[in-house]
Amino acid sequence: MSLTIGFYLFPEMTQLDFAGPFEVFSQVPDTQIHLAAKTLEPVKADTGLRLLPTTTLEACPDVDVLCVPGGPHVDLLFDDETTLAFLRRQGVQASYVTSVCTGSLILGAAGLLKGYKATSHWTSVDLLSHFGAVPTRGRVVKDRNRITGGGVTAGIDFALTVVAELKGDRVAKMIQLGTEYNPEPPFNCGHPDVAEPEIVDAVKTRMSDRLERRRGRAGAFAE
Repeated sequence: MSLTIGFYLFPEMTQLDFAGPFEVFSQVPDTQIHLAAKTLEPVKADTGLRLLPTTTLEACPDVDVLCVPGGPHVDLLFDDETTLAFLRRQGVQASYVTSVCTGSLILGAAGLLKGYKATSHWTSVDLLSHFGAVPTRGRVVKDRNRITGGGVTAGIDFALTVVAELKGDRVAKMIQLGTEYNPEPPFNCGHPDVAEPEIVDAVKTRMSDRLERRRGRAGAFAE
C-alpha cells in the first residue's frame, strides 16, 4: 500500500529535525515524500544549508503523514495564517500528525494538539500547555495518531517509531540496521537530567534571547 509523507519547510528551520527523519522515511518501500514550502525557492535552514522544496503549500496533495520540524524562531509562525491554514488542512485528513523538536509548538498553534500528549525540545516542552496540549517528557511521545519527537537528534528515533507504526517492526529494524543507527555518544550530557549543571546553565544562557521571546509569544497566543 503506497504511502505519502509531507514535510513542512520554512526559513531558519533546523535542518537535522528534517534530515534525520527524511533519511529514514526515504527508505520505506512504496513511499512518496513531499517537501512543501510557501514557494519553490530554496529554503535556508538555520545553519545556512539550502533545502529545495518539491511543492508549494497550495499545490501539496493530501498526505498520510504530516511532519513539522522545528527551529530557533518557530514563534514567528504562531500567527502565520498561511502556515497554519496549510497545517489545518493537512492535519484534518492525515492518518498521522507528527513533529520533531519545536515543530510541536507550530502544530499547537494550528490547534492540532489540543488534548493530546506531546513533547518538544527540553527547553520548550512546558510551552505546549499554552496550546491545549499535555506536555510530556520523552524522546518520542505517541498519543493516538499524534507522534512527536524531542529535540533535534530525537528525529531518528521518532522516524523509526513512525515507520514501525505504519509498516511494522521488521521494516523499521531493517532501516535502523541499514543506516547503522547504533549511537554511542562520547559524552553523557544529551539531556539536562544527566548533564552537568554548569553545562545546562551555559546552554540556557546561550539560548536565553530566543527562549524569552518564544515564551512571550506562546503566552500571548494562549490568552
